[in-house]
Amino acid sequence: MSVEEKRIREFAYQIWESEGKPEGQEDRHWDMARKLAEAEALAPKASTPRKPRTASAKPKAEPAPALGSKTPAAKPAAATKKPRAPKKPAAL
Repeated sequence: MSVEEKRIREFAYQIWESEGKPEGQEDRHWDMARKLAEAEALAPKASTPRKPRTASAKPKAEPAPALGSKTPAAKPAAATKKPRAPKKPAAL
C-alpha cells in the first residue's frame, strides 16, 4: 500500500467517524478522502521557518533632541521609582 493510499484511507476513516459512522456512505467518503489527499499533495510545502532576530541586530535609534531644546534627558527607570509606604498595623 502506497503512502497516498494510506493517507486516503486515513481521511476516509476520519470523515466516517466525524459523520457518526453511518452505513452505506463508503463511496462518498472515499471520494471526499481522495479529493482531500490530492489537494494536500498539490499544496505548497511549508518552507523553512525564518531565523529569529538576534541581539546583534541593530535596535531602532531614538530621535536625537533638537539642538537648543530645553527638555531634560531621560532618567533611568530605577531613579524614577517612588519608595513604598510603610504597612499599616493590623487592627485589633
